[in-house]
Amino acid sequence: MTIDELTRVINEFVTAKGWYADETKFPQTPRNIATSVVIEAAELLEHFQFGDNPVDKAALAGELADVANYLFQLAYLLDIDLTQAILDKLKVNYDRTW
Repeated sequence: MTIDELTRVINEFVTAKGWYADETKFPQTPRNIATSVVIEAAELLEHFQFGDNPVDKAALAGELADVANYLFQLAYLLDIDLTQAILDKLKVNYDRTW
């Protein structure tokens, strides 16, 4: 499945939950979704709080999925081609001296 296909599935979920509706308690604004990316990334870090190896890989996978879901949705809301953005950033990083 491609990033675009995953984004479509995510948007179907968000729509089904009513979160794109004007009267929702959970507005899906870029700012709110960017905030959610950071919150979920922090939850990802909890799995490494006291060691280098996560104890519960299934729970870790769920947190990774949460981060990805919000990241894909944010790119969609801001009309950013995430596939191209990733490829562009990789090119920059290949040419970069670390």
